[in-house]
Amino acid sequence: MTVNKLRAQPAPSVQLTGQVVASFGRSYRIELADGTLIECATRGKRSDIACGDRVNIQHSGDNSGVVESILPRTTLLYRSDAHRQKLIAANVTQAVIVVAPVPSFYDDLISRCLVACEHAGIAPLIVLNKTDLPQSAAAWSALAVYRTLGYRVIGICAKQDIAPLGELLENHTSVLVGQSGMGKSTVVNKLVPDAMLRVAETSLALDSGKHTTTGARLLHINASSHLIDSPGLQAFGLHHLSAEDTAQAFVEFRAWLGQCRFRDCTHRMEPGCAIDRAYAEGHIAAPRLASYRLLVEERLRAHARRYN
Repeated sequence: MTVNKLRAQPAPSVQLTGQVVASFGRSYRIELADGTLIECATRGKRSDIACGDRVNIQHSGDNSGVVESILPRTTLLYRSDAHRQKLIAANVTQAVIVVAPVPSFYDDLISRCLVACEHAGIAPLIVLNKTDLPQSAAAWSALAVYRTLGYRVIGICAKQDIAPLGELLENHTSVLVGQSGMGKSTVVNKLVPDAMLRVAETSLALDSGKHTTTGARLLHINASSHLIDSPGLQAFGLHHLSAEDTAQAFVEFRAWLGQCRFRDCTHRMEPGCAIDRAYAEGHIAAPRLASYRLLVEERLRAHARRYN
């Protein structure tokens, strides 16, 4: 007599929608609408997912799943070099560029962040942290060029009073960007007091037990205000932007664009360049023009290497 044994069937997978609240390489933590957190991987070597993305996942029922698709984004902040793109954050409404008097910040990096924001349609906010330091007066003066251009620039001492920044984060999804050492971690911990606990939990779940912050994570300040903390930057390539895109992203260039002798002017060394004339007349600051030209040169050199 043959007895048919019933085998236990695996639980059927379910498709759900959530938001990426932490990313480490190709490992992601997804938050569902009810606050449930699901640890997810991707199929194959896909790595085009950013913290803040809304995604569809296939949930296997054991607190793990697979990212199946990305929902349309409202914004995407990213950088690129000659070989690849590095996604920073998706669906943000503003970028908070954190600088400090010590260690010294790079004007060129600020300009690059601003260009990326202008191109992506993200409102930038420059924050000078560590205003308690004696070097802060000189740093504030160095930021005058950005205030003149109409960018929002504020000063704070995050260790003492985070309120001036907190007010500007209300009803926004913001991403923090900046060089290492600017005090971003202090800012995050003041805005979201249990942030370090969440970071440790995320690192353990997604980064093989390492307690270092190597990926982005989204934190909730309150029900309507959210903050994405990204790793410190030392470079911000913008190889995905053409010379025309880059020029448009420098707000002080716009009044003179289209007035050059040559229609395809790259504003580097061509005769009859309106941007060069505006610089000579004092309408464009030297560091900003230098940043623009460096960005264009980097892209042209990379393009030349690729085809030679």
